[in-house]
Amino acid sequence: MTQPYYPAPGHVPYQVLPRYRQLRTFAVVAIVLMGLTALVAVLQSVLMWRSYDEVKNFIFLNLTEDELDGAMSAAVGGGWVVNILGYLLFGTAIAYLLWLWYARENTDFLNSPLAPRPPVRPAQGLHRRSSGWVVGAWFCPIVQFWYPLQVVQDVVAASEPLEQPGAARSQQIRTLIYSWWVGWVGYWVIILAGLLTATVGTIAFIVQLVDVTEDRDRSVDFYGFQDVMVQVALWVDIGFTVAALLLMVATVAMALLMLQVGRWQQQQVTPPPMAPVQDFRPPSFPSYRPMS
Repeated sequence: MTQPYYPAPGHVPYQVLPRYRQLRTFAVVAIVLMGLTALVAVLQSVLMWRSYDEVKNFIFLNLTEDELDGAMSAAVGGGWVVNILGYLLFGTAIAYLLWLWYARENTDFLNSPLAPRPPVRPAQGLHRRSSGWVVGAWFCPIVQFWYPLQVVQDVVAASEPLEQPGAARSQQIRTLIYSWWVGWVGYWVIILAGLLTATVGTIAFIVQLVDVTEDRDRSVDFYGFQDVMVQVALWVDIGFTVAALLLMVATVAMALLMLQVGRWQQQQVTPPPMAPVQDFRPPSFPSYRPMS
């Protein structure tokens, strides 16, 4: 019969040791998916501009009943493009969060006694947020506007090579970080605002159309409302175009940042080059000759 085990006071019976993972594969997959997502966003914007005349015909009621379904789909640039963009965003989120999670774990390893090179900075103060915020920061309301930025900043700073102090605070790295964050936040703010505007405008248009059908005296007001809706459709197209450009900027900036972090971390686990071994030549002594 086994005896129960009682750990000594202050003793931790089990502890997960940090380990190092190569980031190159995760980075390449995430960068490819981010690039495809940005390209599809640009394609959606192009299709929306091509369908702008159809949207105007829909607003001015110049379409037959059979053409209404096509016009509603054209208002968002084509249903198939929206579906592909949604799948790519989902896949990109998974790939990027995996990279960010492992990059965060690598920083714990590189600043632990297990690292190939002795760390000179305490691992406890490297990150402002716990590891759970690596994923949760993107989905928690309100804090999602600055927690993800802090998580990425801390990972970049903790990946800084010991031989290059201050590299993570250089102008180049700061430009990449803030370009990515401004582009990413700007993209989602414009997209959500555009979708909300298009939804509210469509509902208001249908309500106005029903009122005009029931009361012909309100047709003059409806004509003015149609002009307003055309302007709204124009600004929605402009907004989606700006959002696609911001997503391209965010993609390029984050891709460069991911590659830089991967190089820094790989540099820290690579043993320093050994000094070349010089050829050893024993000292020469004069030959001994016996005296005659």
